[in-house]
Amino acid sequence: MSPTCPTNNAQQHRSKNVCRLYCRYCHSNVCTRGMRALLLADNRIELFSTDMPPMLRIQLVGVDYTTRSCRCKIRNVACLGCGNEIGYHITQPCAECLKACNNGHFWMFLTESVYPVEMKDPKSSAAVVWANLSPDIDLEECSAIGCQDTVCR
Repeated sequence: MSPTCPTNNAQQHRSKNVCRLYCRYCHSNVCTRGMRALLLADNRIELFSTDMPPMLRIQLVGVDYTTRSCRCKIRNVACLGCGNEIGYHITQPCAECLKACNNGHFWMFLTESVYPVEMKDPKSSAAVVWANLSPDIDLEECSAIGCQDTVCR
């Protein structure tokens, strides 16, 4: 979370429900820990984001590009199940966006390309919120790509 972010915004992020994301085209699971988010450059645009690189589920495609709203370098991502583009990765955030109130998520999924399924606590059946989500990575996924570090990025 950005140091300039008001406390209530930080709490808002931590209270959001965690969801698994599925490709609308082939129904493949493309993200194991996502959340609803708003685009920093235009808060009218809703999308999904994650802090974990879902490397066995999606693939970076094309080359980096920038938009008119900021200087972030962005690259599209495609579902490995069907090849359709379903979002983008911020490969290099710009200084302006890093200073803005953000959740630290750099993997974005378009609402028209994915659908969410809320994660439920297996013991209580209550929705899992971001504050209660383990910071651990998906060890099965990480070991499959040969990651030796605690954080796989």
